[in-house]
Amino acid sequence: MTRHLNIDTWNRKEHFQFFSQCDEPFFGIVSEIDCSEAYRYCKENQIPFFQYYHYKAIAAANRVEEFRYRIQDKKVVIFDTIHVTTTIARGDNTFAFSFIPFTKTFFEFNELADAEKGRVIDSVGIGITKDTGRLDVIHFSTVPWISFTGVSHARNFKIKDSIPKITFGKYFHRNDRMIMPVSINVHHGLMDAFHVGKFLYLFEQMMNDKN
Repeated sequence: MTRHLNIDTWNRKEHFQFFSQCDEPFFGIVSEIDCSEAYRYCKENQIPFFQYYHYKAIAAANRVEEFRYRIQDKKVVIFDTIHVTTTIARGDNTFAFSFIPFTKTFFEFNELADAEKGRVIDSVGIGITKDTGRLDVIHFSTVPWISFTGVSHARNFKIKDSIPKITFGKYFHRNDRMIMPVSINVHHGLMDAFHVGKFLYLFEQMMNDKN
């Protein structure tokens, strides 16, 4: 389900109009979250950490309304729920895009993610489908080999894009804590750094909440 945002009464109307005319309307922030409790919980309960942090990230994004905004036909639509497309690696060092719907519980999400991982591993190619091309998603990717301090993305500027892109890096120990770098790239017409900060706060909070 979607509804339209009334741009005329929106307090960011001029921001939307200004940034929407940019050749590159996206801005990016790289930060870190403390994922110590989440990592420990997954290890103790034999839960795939990859799937756990994807679920917590999409759960946090669904709670920040601006992450559910998309531009369609020059209008802003608000999706009730957004889902996951993420890169899944194969044993031959290639990857494919996948689609995992958001669910009420992690355990439902985990089952769907397991099935999607199996499908990707048994396939070839980059995996673009009708679902990976949906608007009601966030583009996730993982770089498990690098604790990065910056990320850029391949872009086709002929195609108008307003979907957030979130990348997870190689997690590492700092003192007695587990830290994960996170890169967020979003359309500046739809949100500002305040909203990115709100997402990061919720994501970290939810990663360390076992519910």
